[in-house]
Amino acid sequence: MYVPATPVHPAPELAPVGVVSAAPLTIGSPLPTSLKIRREQLNVLQDHRAWISGELLEARHAGHAGQKVTLQALGRHGWHALTSTRTRSHGRFRLSIAPQRLGSRLLRLRFAGGPLARASHRRLGRLNVYRLAEASWYGGGGGLACGGQLTSSTIGVANKTLPCGTLVTLRYGGRSMRVPVIDRGPYVAGREFDLTEATKRALGFGDTGQVWSTG
Repeated sequence: MYVPATPVHPAPELAPVGVVSAAPLTIGSPLPTSLKIRREQLNVLQDHRAWISGELLEARHAGHAGQKVTLQALGRHGWHALTSTRTRSHGRFRLSIAPQRLGSRLLRLRFAGGPLARASHRRLGRLNVYRLAEASWYGGGGGLACGGQLTSSTIGVANKTLPCGTLVTLRYGGRSMRVPVIDRGPYVAGREFDLTEATKRALGFGDTGQVWSTG
């Protein structure tokens, strides 16, 4: 007996295999940052600690913990690091140093930035490291050893050894001034500086006593 063959239907064509590729992951632009100063002590006697406390802020929210903040000083060859720390919760930080050298230096804080936060810095003013020095004052007129004439409005100090023109920061009773060495003296045992009449008035200094000096 003849049995007709069942017709064979053509197999459906397979759909082409597509190549699936993930879209590249994009990261938004780093957020701006700023450094906020809460408290500071930058006028200290030699071997005493100077310190700064503050907060690293980002544009949209408080700063994260673990970010590095550096305290820098300006020297002859640019800014250089004095010390650094890591931020704590809410971006808060505290830095301190015990400077050994007298003098006055400009300071700034610097945050180097990262993938999600831009770098930023903030000027702090001067770190003034002082010692105690005996001082007196003088007035009148006449010539100055470093040149010029002494008047009642002349700002400066006399000192026996510091080069003429040396800038010295003096602090007395919470007031401070940065003044040049303009004359020689005083020639009284134990005294290191003679303040001009104008310098004495500006500092609120008496006749004799101790001043804080960076020189």
